[in-house]
Amino acid sequence: MRLSRYFLPVLKETPSEAQIASHRLMLRAGMIKQATAGIYSWLPLGFKVLRKLENIVHEEQVRAGHIPMLMPTLQSADLWRESGRYDDYGAEMLRITDRHGRDMLYGPTNEELITDIFRAHVGSYKDLPLTLYHIQWKFRDEVRPRFGVMRGREFFMKDGYNFDLTKEDALHAYNRHMVSYLRTYERMGLQAIPMRADSGPIGGDDTHEFLVLAETGESEVFYDSAITDLKLGERVVDYDSRAECEAIVEEWTTPYARTDETHDEAKFNAIPEERRRSSRGIEVGQIFYFGTKYSDAMGATVQGPDGKSTPVHMGSHGIGVSRLVGAIIEASHDERGIIWPEGVTPFHAGIVNLKQGDAEADAACEALYASLTALGLEPLYDDRDERAGGKFATMDLIGLPWRITVGPRGLRNGVVELTSRRTGESEELPPEAAVEKLAQIYAGHVLRPAF
Repeated sequence: MRLSRYFLPVLKETPSEAQIASHRLMLRAGMIKQATAGIYSWLPLGFKVLRKLENIVHEEQVRAGHIPMLMPTLQSADLWRESGRYDDYGAEMLRITDRHGRDMLYGPTNEELITDIFRAHVGSYKDLPLTLYHIQWKFRDEVRPRFGVMRGREFFMKDGYNFDLTKEDALHAYNRHMVSYLRTYERMGLQAIPMRADSGPIGGDDTHEFLVLAETGESEVFYDSAITDLKLGERVVDYDSRAECEAIVEEWTTPYARTDETHDEAKFNAIPEERRRSSRGIEVGQIFYFGTKYSDAMGATVQGPDGKSTPVHMGSHGIGVSRLVGAIIEASHDERGIIWPEGVTPFHAGIVNLKQGDAEADAACEALYASLTALGLEPLYDDRDERAGGKFATMDLIGLPWRITVGPRGLRNGVVELTSRRTGESEELPPEAAVEKLAQIYAGHVLRPAF
């Protein structure tokens, strides 16, 4: 993409309503614009990041054997009355009446709707196990929406639902989701720690939240620092293996890690003092096993091997995709702007032409642009007739991991400058070598459709 043809409305001043880094930087970098309190338009740069995160989530869900679908944003209130949650959910639910007087709601979650789909089409244990998921916009009418996309009213979320014959089967689905989430967050350049949590209005006894450590987090967290050394890396996981998934879950859940709601002071104090940590955390996902809570209430049963009707065991599993954009920025920024991890950056590299209109510099930039594009990478070429300082400031603000700077002086020596946004380190390389280095860096990071 050529910046002269792109829509990137960056701001020089920080908007007064922005209280935390991610909100400030998303507004300044032209990623979002507030439509009304807690609701945002996603401008092109923000939308690109959102879609990259969505695709990583899809890839890892499909890898784990989960099946994508799409449910509507509006739901019938009758289903929620059937489950008993319509009145219990509270004022956060946006309730609507259509022109025929039917009670509707803008879905904050989808347990009722997915259970209705299941009971209409699945009747035998032979169709189990089954995990369905979708990524869709949700709405919760927060009393005080703030912090931009971190606590908005409208948000983009992956929610998945497993249906299993037995508790043992459902707990394997729970473990499978935990492992797939750990891999998802690692690919995004995040360390999201699974922590024993409270189930809230979803229900159930088994639940873990995934929290990214950040000073602006809404939750106080307590953990054993040993957990921060754990990585899945390139480990190949057999998601059909109960033993393998259980072992990984045990590896990540044995070190103490809890939110303030479930914190146990005695267990925390049993950790060696040098490993005890307390911090703030941003919730970016949660998994639940809630047994037959919804299947009992809504008649979601299958015929078991003995021929008898039995309610299915269920769980739900969410990732806040739009919230992740803010969480990544909170975890990765400096005073100049955002620092995107390579796996989620909106553009893989920025090309800065120091002397727009110079024939040699223009030709070199065009050649770099073509070479990177041919490799399947997306460069952002700043071809504007602007001063160099302004171009550098824009690149720093929007946070692309790598910048190639092209100028007449360097070209006379046969080199361009390749700069890391994270470290600030630069090296002079022939243009072809700079392209080759970026190709090596991004090997494995270029996303393809997940399904």
